[in-house]
Amino acid sequence: MNRPVPLTQFLLFTAFLLFCSCQRNQNADELIIGKIWTGNPEQPWAEAMAISGDSIVYVGTIAGAENLAGIETKRTITDTASLIVPGFIDSHTHFLDGGYSLSSVQLQNANSPAEFIKILADFAKTLKPGVWITGGNWDHQRWGGILPERDWIDSVTKDNPVWVNRSDGHMHLTNSAALKAAGVTDQVKNVDGGEIIRKNGRMTGLLKDNANSLIAPSRTPRTAEEEDKALQAAMDYVASNGVTSVVSVTGTGYGNYIDVYRRALASNQMKTRIYAAGSLEDWRLIDSIIKKNGRGDDWLKLGAVKGFVDGSLGSHTAAFVKPFSDSPKDSGIFLIPEAILYQRIKSADSAGLQLMIHAIGDKSIHTLLNLFERIKKEEPARDRRIRMEHAQHILPEDIPRFAKLDVIASMQPYHAIDDGRWAEKVIGQERAKTTYAFRSLLDAGTKMAFGSDWFVAPASPLLGIYAAVTRRTIDEKNPNGWIPAQKIRVEEAMKAYTLGAAYASSDEQRKGSLQKGKLADYVVLDKDITEINPREIPEVRILKTVVGGKLVYDHLSIKKN
Repeated sequence: MNRPVPLTQFLLFTAFLLFCSCQRNQNADELIIGKIWTGNPEQPWAEAMAISGDSIVYVGTIAGAENLAGIETKRTITDTASLIVPGFIDSHTHFLDGGYSLSSVQLQNANSPAEFIKILADFAKTLKPGVWITGGNWDHQRWGGILPERDWIDSVTKDNPVWVNRSDGHMHLTNSAALKAAGVTDQVKNVDGGEIIRKNGRMTGLLKDNANSLIAPSRTPRTAEEEDKALQAAMDYVASNGVTSVVSVTGTGYGNYIDVYRRALASNQMKTRIYAAGSLEDWRLIDSIIKKNGRGDDWLKLGAVKGFVDGSLGSHTAAFVKPFSDSPKDSGIFLIPEAILYQRIKSADSAGLQLMIHAIGDKSIHTLLNLFERIKKEEPARDRRIRMEHAQHILPEDIPRFAKLDVIASMQPYHAIDDGRWAEKVIGQERAKTTYAFRSLLDAGTKMAFGSDWFVAPASPLLGIYAAVTRRTIDEKNPNGWIPAQKIRVEEAMKAYTLGAAYASSDEQRKGSLQKGKLADYVVLDKDITEINPREIPEVRILKTVVGGKLVYDHLSIKKN
């Protein structure tokens, strides 16, 4: 016969079980031991952290971390020369397009028209007739500034439509096959906010900015398999560069991009956290998607819109107050009338969407700051996190307005060491002084987020940090830095890729620094970039990239106990 358990004995036994349960819950899954730059201004450095599940539960001393160790706790000890940092956040990518570009024709290293033609000819030989050739990333400055024409490539690409972009994405070269597929003839009318380059009334095949709308609808749609493959390639690529989160900006087809990301999420294939921004023009669609499905989670987040004021410097479509130095009758273009731009950003802002607006030339930056100031006066004050994308060539009087208006400067430092090879020929020495004005903006109190603009530039935060800190142009002709007065320190650049970037996407409570309660997104570098000569930063290796406590990239150079 079973006797009833006395109440006091039962309560004591229950308390014991709860105590054991709590003790088990306190045990960390993994201790990470090594030199840690946390990104937390209140505790910049640590020697250990503890992870449980996908989150950080402790950052501090080794002894403190050991207090959370249990029998099954894993210990990872990094080499004494290495450095652990928060997962890098790339604040501006064309993510899925970047994935496509990895398997597209590679024209970025073509140093002459002959090389340009040969690369396209060789690539075309690998394709079936009718398959479109896109991507490219060519840069005509590499061969002296002569713009390519369709006559260069027609004979070697006659069976494949060609629509390849310049490295900035604002100018494309088409061949005759692409023009024919799109039904475009020499009689086509000009496009507002774009330019069709002609010679003696005949199209050369070059289309700038909005003029590319003539071709885009005719490109063969990609299959779901191609889309999924491109996303996986993109995630693998950025993981190898230490990137754990990206802001993905898209033009048309926002809903389709979201579908690709959701497929990966549903099949547990996500390796990169994505904040997906759609076109400002489609703000109603984005607003409706959010109202129906919410803003997402730590893996896939919605809520931002990307708009344009002007084009790019390299394509001579960035809008300036004064004409270009090398083209006295040209001062760039606005891609959209100011009145329409105002109505769109006001509407999107009123819907609670985050504004991310592209502005490169000093006139477009000045105009956009005016518009931001206007809507902030017209609408109730709130935490908007308004972003200006690129903010490259700033009027000196506009620099303090970023902080005054609380506008985040979302910038891509690699562009500075790329454009610095030739920018002064286009805008002159005086205007160049406040080009990529990292130092001036930070000194004025501006909040800054860094990114790559990949596929336009490499999605490598280490190269971006190197660019911001050294400003040594990629042609190595500026060993002390192009406009050296605008250099910043390594830790300032790191912050712009971590906590600053997290703030720019309203995620600073979840990521951007290694702190208790935040996501376990971190990277292991093989050297401490705060101690080495900044010129050596491009040679630093990513040893390990971890997202949510899970390894997504491993260089196999970690000592594990």
